Amino acid sequence: MEVELLNLDCQGHSLRLEGSMAGWQLLFWNSTPVSRRDADGDFDGISEHRFELQNQQGETLICRLETEIQWDPVKVSYRFYMGEQLVASGEHGREVMEKQVPQEPIRQEKRSFSIIGLGALGLKLLKSAKVIKVVMAGASLAAYSWFFSLPFALALLFCLVVHEYGHIRAMKHFGFKTKGIYLIPFVGGLALSDERINTRWQDVCVSLMGPFFGFGLSLLSLIAYWVTGSMFFAGLSAFNALLNLFNLLPILPLDGGHVLKSIAFSMNSLAGILLCGAAAAGGIWLSYSFGLALLGFLLIIGSAEVFFEWRNRHHSLLLPLDRYGQIVSALWYIFTIVGLIAIIWYFHGMGDALLGLPLKVLQS
Repeated sequence: MEVELLNLDCQGHSLRLEGSMAGWQLLFWNSTPVSRRDADGDFDGISEHRFELQNQQGETLICRLETEIQWDPVKVSYRFYMGEQLVASGEHGREVMEKQVPQEPIRQEKRSFSIIGLGALGLKLLKSAKVIKVVMAGASLAAYSWFFSLPFALALLFCLVVHEYGHIRAMKHFGFKTKGIYLIPFVGGLALSDERINTRWQDVCVSLMGPFFGFGLSLLSLIAYWVTGSMFFAGLSAFNALLNLFNLLPILPLDGGHVLKSIAFSMNSLAGILLCGAAAAGGIWLSYSFGLALLGFLLIIGSAEVFFEWRNRHHSLLLPLDRYGQIVSALWYIFTIVGLIAIIWYFHGMGDALLGLPLKVLQS
């Protein structure tokens, strides 16, 4: 999905520029491509597009769009000339670009379908989607009940729904249309949207809100255990913490993989990626220092996967995080991980074999 850098209303038509950090750009006039710029590893942010238009008198005008793009912090400056006349100029930043949604290519309408027919088809698909959700939820409940027990299966599905609901709330915050939550036997849950993200910040928020909601559920369950003394709430808190902690591992397509990739891919400087690498190394060292061998091993795999892809970050078409966004994302990510590990460690210290199982899994 392309980043929409510019969208102006000029002479009653739309002038739209889409592009990436590597310098790839495509300019549209009235939804028609008129100029293109290929990616360049040495792109300095300055570009010029030229194309021809005819005015109402039938005269051919050479149009020129000059832009200067800065990514950290995000700022786009532009000047648009028709002939020798400057008809539009200005600049805008992240707050404008985050609200812009790249336009889909115009598709020709198929006349063989009527509007009523399309509406009926859409209604059938909506109903079938609801049926699929119910069937998959029932299959998940049956599968988990078969291998464990009905109370455990219900608790597990509840944890999955809370986690996926966190993703749904983040999607709705950004105005995305959602398709709801699907429960998949022995895989987990899936929150689907009709739309795609166009910024790294959206990717971080959507990815982190699932584990963050899961962390909130573990905290509430912990408090319920303190109040009631029920082992059900203790088990719910501990195993839900383990479930969400695994989702935060920096391995794609897990939530943690999306977060670390968004942070790393938003860093343009070598110092930035070295700092990110030092943080990952620190997490690996802490994992092995506290005997969390499995967590440390998975951190190594996930970090290596992200950093090997870092060289291609400029070809990403998502609006990168600024430095403030990188810091907030990293602190939010670390806080959630530490909180989940603290809950697991707390229940391990109680001496109960079942409640200590999540920590033994991490130490395996």
